[in-house]
This record gives sequence, C-alpha cells and structure tokens, in this order.
Amino acid sequence: MDNPFQLITDAFAADYQINLSIQGLDGSIMLTLSNNGRVVAKRMISAEQRNDPQRLKRLVQSIQFGIAIEQGHSAVAILEAMTDGGTHSLPPPSIKNRPRPAIRL
Repeated sequence: MDNPFQLITDAFAADYQINLSIQGLDGSIMLTLSNNGRVVAKRMISAEQRNDPQRLKRLVQSIQFGIAIEQGHSAVAILEAMTDGGTHSLPPPSIKNRPRPAIRL
C-alpha cells in the first residue's frame, strides 16, 4: 500500500505548509494546510479514509476542489481538470489585487 502521508504531502507541499496531527484513539488525523500564516483548509481524515488509497485520493481531490473554488476558479474548469487524468493545471484566477498560486489537480 502507498504511504498515505506521502500522498498528502505530494499533493499539497508545493503550495502549502502541511500539518498532520493525531486527533483520536480511532486513528483519525487532522490535516491543516496553510499559506503565509493563513489557514487555507482544515479537514479531518478518518483511519478508514487514510488506509483506503481510493478514498484518500478522492479526499485530496475534494480538498483541492474546495481550495480552487475559494480562490475564484470556475467550478466547470476545475471539474474538467479533475477528469482529464490529473495532468491539467489551472491558471490562477483573475481576481484584482489577490494573486493566488496555481492549483495542480
């Protein structure tokens, strides 16, 4: 099985600081992504999600989707990028005075 922590790190390390902390005896962990001292996303990951590569991949995509929407990307463009095999990068949204990093899906 692939290392779930490496999958999370590979997905987000280029753009965000990653903090993973144990949340309970059940094996759940809290993922916190931040950028320039600002929390961008916070998500609880259950042991079941962490240990199932497909569920973990969908969770990572869901987080990426949420961040991209928050940054002003088009939902349609994001979904198209997510369904082309994960090789598409979205350009930064054109929001005046708010530069944002590109999102890799």
